[in-house]
Amino acid sequence: MSVSPYGSPPGPPPQGQPPAYGAPVPYPVYAMAPPTNGLAVASLICSVLGFSLLGVIFGHVALGQIRSKGEAGHGLAVAGLIIGYLGLAVVVLWGVLVLVMGFGFAFWGATSS
Repeated sequence: MSVSPYGSPPGPPPQGQPPAYGAPVPYPVYAMAPPTNGLAVASLICSVLGFSLLGVIFGHVALGQIRSKGEAGHGLAVAGLIIGYLGLAVVVLWGVLVLVMGFGFAFWGATSS
């Protein structure tokens, strides 16, 4: 039996060794992110645009859906709620101011002459 000058033929790589050059490398598998809740986005947009009541309603519905379905968008819904409630507070305070000024003008305006 003659010995080859090139050595023995290559066998499979030993365990724990990286694959040989040119062998396919497995790509890492990334998990898909959960989808963002549409009502959370709508809550934030409505609240920023001044439709505070819609923003608050959409925000509460979105939080319920996010909890039950495991969707993303919790921060969007909370931001929509905060901005919406601040907008509602401004509207209520403005209404109270107008009523107080109106009654004050009616009362003091009628008795001053």
